[in-house]
Amino acid sequence: MRQLSSREVYRNSWMTVREDGIRRPDGTDGIYGVVDKPDYALVIPLDGDRLHLVEQFRYPIGLRRWEFPQGTAPGLADMDAGELAARELREETGLLAGRMTELGLLDVAPGMSSQRGRVFLATELTVGPHEREHEEQDMRTGWFTRAEFEKLVARAEITDAQSIAAYTLLLLHER
Repeated sequence: MRQLSSREVYRNSWMTVREDGIRRPDGTDGIYGVVDKPDYALVIPLDGDRLHLVEQFRYPIGLRRWEFPQGTAPGLADMDAGELAARELREETGLLAGRMTELGLLDVAPGMSSQRGRVFLATELTVGPHEREHEEQDMRTGWFTRAEFEKLVARAEITDAQSIAAYTLLLLHER
C-alpha cells in the first residue's frame, strides 16, 4: 500500500487524526483514517507475588477499570521509554523502582493507530507521594496477588488489552 496524500482532520493535546489517500497493491485508490498518538510506557509494579494497579474512569467506555500504570509524555512529546516508565509509575502510584526491566513492545490497535508501547517490570519498589495529572484526580491504587489479578481478568473486571498483554509478557519473561 502506498500513501498518495495526507491531511490532518483533528488535533488536541493528546492525539491527531489524519486521513490518507492510498493506492492499494492492485492499483485501486482508497482512504485510510489513522489516529496518531505518542508512544506510551506501561509499568508492571511487582513486589513478591503482588501487582500494583491503578483504577480510573475511562470516558470512552463509561466505566472505571483497573489496569497497570501507563501513559504518554505531555503535549504529544517524544520521550525516552525508560524515563517515561519511571515518570508514569511515580506520577500515578508514588512508587519508585530500584530496578526497571524492559519486557517488550505492544501495538495498541495497528489497524487504526500508529501508537506503540514499551512494557517495563518495576521491582525493588519504594513508596513516595504520587504526582497525578488533573485528569487522574479520581484514580485509585491497589495491590493484588497474581491469583486475584487473573481472576479479575477471567471475570472481565480487568479488560484493558495492554495490561493483559503486558502480563503475558511478564509470564514469558519469567520462563
